[in-house]
Amino acid sequence: MEKLDGVIFDLDGVITDTAEYHYRAWKELAKQVGITINREFNENLKGVSRMDSLERILAYGGRLGDFNDEEKSEMANWKNELYKEMITDIKPTDILPGVVSFLDELKMAGVRTAVASASKNAETILEALKIRDRFDFVVDAAEIKNSKPDPEIFLKALELLELSADVCVGLEDAAAGIDSIKGAGIRAVGIGDAKILSHADIVLEGTEQLRLKTLEALA
Repeated sequence: MEKLDGVIFDLDGVITDTAEYHYRAWKELAKQVGITINREFNENLKGVSRMDSLERILAYGGRLGDFNDEEKSEMANWKNELYKEMITDIKPTDILPGVVSFLDELKMAGVRTAVASASKNAETILEALKIRDRFDFVVDAAEIKNSKPDPEIFLKALELLELSADVCVGLEDAAAGIDSIKGAGIRAVGIGDAKILSHADIVLEGTEQLRLKTLEALA
């Protein structure tokens, strides 16, 4: 890459790890309708929108046809209220290792930044982490029609940044997120398990490995 002008971050698992709160809230919701989910199943919900996550849980438990749209909407809202209660204690020390120094490095280099999150609570979480001002734009699930793996959220981020895909990199920890980045024509950096994220352009074991020179080295 001759020049890197923009970096688009996923939120959960890349900036902070709220996955545990999501898992606990979904597990409680599933329990309310007689479905038991475990951490292995929860991997299927990472990077996926709230309603799509609910659909997957109901399908998993064989109850997909037992609720109408209004009931499913109420269930999803109930889960979100529980989740919001759980994350009230989130604080700057919950930012993943290396993220703040990486953001400092990007700012020094004049690289623009955006967050593309499946969470409708992205703004709230970033404010609680006290890093909202580090990002030029935040695109959350409330602003798009199609959730990851559809590329819409990353295309929206490109539009707001006023940058083309070839000068940007996307950071994700979920397979659906990598699909979304690649679908938008952006180079994808996976954070986490190389087996799960094998279709990324490069996979880093953790956020502490994030470096501007690493991203600029992507072909």
